[in-house]
Amino acid sequence: MGHMTLSLPIDPEANALLARDPLALLTGMVLDQQIPLEKAFTSPYVLSQRLGHVPDARELAGYDPDALIEIFARPPALHRFPKAMAARVQEVCRVVVERYDGDPARIWADATDGPDLLRRIGELPGFGKQKSQIFLALLGKRVGVRPTGWREAAGGYGDDGAYRSVADITDGESLRRVREFKQQQKAAARAARD
Repeated sequence: MGHMTLSLPIDPEANALLARDPLALLTGMVLDQQIPLEKAFTSPYVLSQRLGHVPDARELAGYDPDALIEIFARPPALHRFPKAMAARVQEVCRVVVERYDGDPARIWADATDGPDLLRRIGELPGFGKQKSQIFLALLGKRVGVRPTGWREAAGGYGDDGAYRSVADITDGESLRRVREFKQQQKAAARAARD
């Protein structure tokens, strides 16, 4: 696995955790919906602070659900929907334990090619096609996980020089460009409905 080149414009400690801990990266992706991505990808670090250590998949999979909800919901909450997202993180961790022996990096380390990796990501709870393609692009562009055909499998998110998702963010300027792209997408979707 290549060195991580994640440099999201978030708390440096939070960014460093994403760069060294595959579960933190996966958790950030799980939480990246209906909240700003800076918050989603900072929450794994805040979770580790609240637990007093960096958790592994087995710990979170087996955690008392009500206690985990309390940790997620404590102000400032780790997500707009702390109860649902605590449960979702737990579901994802259970799949990691059952299928990948508790090691989330095996999701990508054992993949045979891009389509296989996309399928594996898509089997995780809450990962639809778009979210799976974004995570695949994030792994390829920022983590150096590049199985054969990864760009094609990631669809438009795999394009070089695109500003479409968290996979393309390296600093404040690229974050701004991705925001603009997302706003244009939303406006286009609204126009199509009207």
